Parts: sequence; C-alpha cells; structure tokens
Amino acid sequence: MNLLELFLRGGVVMWPILLCSLIAGVLIIEKFIVLSKAKVDPGQLMLKIRSALSRNDLVGAVNACSQVKAPVASILKKGIIKYKDGHAAMKEAIEGAGKEEVFHLEKRLGLLANLAGLAPMLGFLGTVTGMIAAFRVIEQLGGNVNPSNLAGGIWEAMLTTAFGLIVGIPALGFYNYFVGKVNKFVFEIEQSAEEFLDFVKSGSAAEAQSSSQRPSSVRKVFSEEDEFFEPKND
Repeated sequence: MNLLELFLRGGVVMWPILLCSLIAGVLIIEKFIVLSKAKVDPGQLMLKIRSALSRNDLVGAVNACSQVKAPVASILKKGIIKYKDGHAAMKEAIEGAGKEEVFHLEKRLGLLANLAGLAPMLGFLGTVTGMIAAFRVIEQLGGNVNPSNLAGGIWEAMLTTAFGLIVGIPALGFYNYFVGKVNKFVFEIEQSAEEFLDFVKSGSAAEAQSSSQRPSSVRKVFSEEDEFFEPKND
C-alpha cells in the first residue's frame, strides 16, 4: 500500500492535514529566504560607517548601508539620513525602522506555530471519529466480533494521528529554529544601533567641546590686544 492509498484510507480529516502541510511548507521556504537575506557581518558594516562619518562623509556612510541588503543596514541608513537633525532625531528614526524590520522578520511565525499545533489536533480528531465508527460496528454486530472486524477500522483511524504528527513535529521544529534566528538578528540590530548612537554622541560631544574652547581662546587674544592698545597714563 503506497502513501496515496494510506492518505485516502485516512478519511476526510486527511485533507485539512494536507492543507496544513502545504501552508507550513510555503512558510518554511519563505522564512529561509527572508533570514538568509538578513545575514550580514555587523562589525564590518559598522567599521565602514564609522570610517565614513569620521571623515564627515555622509554620502559614503549611506552608500555603505545601501550596498548591504539586510535589516541592520536599513535601520542604520535611516539614522544616518537624520544625522544633521541631531542625536534625538537619529534615535527616533532608528527605533521606528527597528520596529518595522523586526516585524518583517517575525511575520507569519505565529501562523507556523499555529499550524504546528493544529495538524496533530486534526489527527487526533480523525482518530477519535474513527474509533467512534469502530465501536458502532461492535454495537451493530451485537458484540459478536473478532479482532479482524475491528483491526481495519482502528488502524485506519490511527492514520490521521500519524499524518498529523508528521506535519506538526517538523513545523514545530522549524518554528523554534526560526525564533532563535530572529532573536539573534534582533540582538545584532540592537547592538549595532547602540554602537552607532554612542559613536555619534561621542563625536558630537567632542565637536561641541572643541567649539566651546575655540571662542574662549579668541576672547583671550582680543582681551590681551585691548589691554595692549589701551592708552597708558604717565
């Protein structure tokens, strides 16, 4: 007996289980594609951004992010675009972009988790309805049955549970795998964003300190010159 025959012997409940398996398969493939595109070395990216910003080359920093098709690059790019608007504007832009990117990474993971739980439940439902039918046979025969009368109905009823678990177990495994990968990407995004904001903040503080020192030295020179040119009374 081949797989198709086993599927057909399982009854009507097998069709919803098949639908769950198809949807879960599409979601798994989609998540593999999305997460593979999200892979990037955040250290190398931050090195390029810091190098560009240290030269006040905003265009170079934006281009460095544009060359990387990953969530962390898109988030940092939004912050660089707001560079001239100040630290608060950059932080707000990064937070907004971060929420959007995390949403895309986690998108449809909940559906995959629901399918992982739904498929075995459908299998149990098919088994219960099959066992009900088997006991009805016992009732119709007035209890005068032998094992062969029940064996066929019982193993057919157990088919739905088997198929439900075959769908649910891999779906649950892939769900946990994807959750772990998403958490890793979220951690990298948070670390890169904090490093970027700290770098910008320290650079702005250093620039502000140098600017505040410059006028004081100029005022000192002018005060000395005023004292020198002040007419002296003999």
